[in-house]
Amino acid sequence: MNLNRSIRWHGLHLATTEQCHVIATSRDTRIRGAIIGPDFGLFYRLKLDENGNTRTVRIERTDGQTLELFADGAGSWSDDRAEPISALRGCIDIDIWPTPLTNSLPIWRHAFTDNQPVRFAMAWIDATSFELKRSEQLYTRLDASHYHYQSANFEATLSVDDNGLVVEYPGLFARA
Repeated sequence: MNLNRSIRWHGLHLATTEQCHVIATSRDTRIRGAIIGPDFGLFYRLKLDENGNTRTVRIERTDGQTLELFADGAGSWSDDRAEPISALRGCIDIDIWPTPLTNSLPIWRHAFTDNQPVRFAMAWIDATSFELKRSEQLYTRLDASHYHYQSANFEATLSVDDNGLVVEYPGLFARA
């Protein structure tokens, strides 16, 4: 995938605005984004390797708190002190709340067959509190522009563009 694009979303549930930029080449993918919410602001940076596996995550809130994570691309994670994070073992992709951008990561990385669900173990981060946990998620490609997404207590059908970027996430996000 080759991509050099800026995207903007509006959060419908939390009244957020997000601007991010994705640069993807055959060598790696680099993503930078900023999210402004009703009572928070944050910047995030992601780096994916040539296979689309998450390798680095950095989230910095406007209050100065920072979270930095490193992954080996095979499911092992560590923090900025090189301490292993065993709760995230086996997770390849990252899912950051509150951005729809990270829903694209498994879409980009996996070769889906229509109507065949695929399970992913995601390293889920609430960027407003820095809560980390493993999240089992199921993605089912319905057609080239729709994916059904399921997690523990939530499901939605996402509309995506030709680059696998979310256009509409019903009730939560819409492309500006």
